Amino acid sequence: MSKVTINPNLCKGCGLCINACPKKILRISQDKLNDKGFHPAELTDEDACVSCAFCAVMCPDSIIKVVKP
Repeated sequence: MSKVTINPNLCKGCGLCINACPKKILRISQDKLNDKGFHPAELTDEDACVSCAFCAVMCPDSIIKVVKP
């Protein structure tokens, strides 16, 4: 099981991480807003994550961290 951390206060909701995820377990939050007024990305199923870190690589602001088991 991996540990994915997304800093919601720095996320601008660009969606690049969502498109990069092969398991399609990331989404843009519909009900949360960060301090800058953006809807941040969020993980929907941590157990399904395979720790590929494609999301972290694609993030232009480097706000996603993946710790492999």
